Amino acid sequence: MLHSPARPVEEIDEGVRRLAADMVETMAAAPGVGLAAPQVGSPLRMFVWSWTDDDGVVHSGVAVNPRLWIAPTRVTPAGDDDVEGCLSFPGERFGLVRSSAAILEASDLEGDPVRIEAEGWLARIFQHEYDHLDGVLYLDRLAHPEHKAAMKIRKKNGWGVDGLSWLPGTDHPED
Repeated sequence: MLHSPARPVEEIDEGVRRLAADMVETMAAAPGVGLAAPQVGSPLRMFVWSWTDDDGVVHSGVAVNPRLWIAPTRVTPAGDDDVEGCLSFPGERFGLVRSSAAILEASDLEGDPVRIEAEGWLARIFQHEYDHLDGVLYLDRLAHPEHKAAMKIRKKNGWGVDGLSWLPGTDHPED
């Protein structure tokens, strides 16, 4: 499911609201700053996020049927500020250059439109989660040699096998 595009949410009903609440709980338990519906086995175009910036401001929400626009990406090697991880590849972090700015348009759980202009880490979160909705993992975007290292870890851990899952808060996927 992680490499399949998600389908639009047709109706924001109690099931979608319950899924969002479960995703927020799972994201916090993992712990993570974002989580897309396909990561929890749901094929819907929806993600959640919660991140506290350096000023102590909490940025959190639910994006239903999001659209994302990004600024052009710089063409430089990944630096220390470009390192990210993924709850679908637990415990590992790699450098990935992403756009420094993004505009997210979506619906919230009431069906109301949301528009957020994000920079820095929040823009990175939006891009990472939006990729999940298109069936793209951040590992798929890694440059060599980081991609090669990630694929070695994947093979060593036996990840990427249909039906394999893990519990948030554990270091290794369950068998």
